[in-house]
Amino acid sequence: MQLLHKRNSNARSPTLQTVLMVEKFIDDNSGEYKKTELFKKLPKKVMWQTFQIIMEYLASIFKIVYDSEGYVVYIWNPELADKVKDMPEIKL
Repeated sequence: MQLLHKRNSNARSPTLQTVLMVEKFIDDNSGEYKKTELFKKLPKKVMWQTFQIIMEYLASIFKIVYDSEGYVVYIWNPELADKVKDMPEIKL
């Protein structure tokens, strides 16, 4: 996440609590909002630059994607990840 912060030096580093809040909101509302709408609907206010860093981070670790119309979709599947990590072909 440090790399993302360096690209946007005006933004504050998000706290873990803020990242988790945004991630949960996206999970609960997957596919319902585009990025700007999602930002406005968050349960707590977050600076736009901080929100941008969180969104970049969640996309970089493949927890979210954007559909063809720009809606934010939560794709993280912990059950699948748990199965995959135990496969002998997978090295972590």
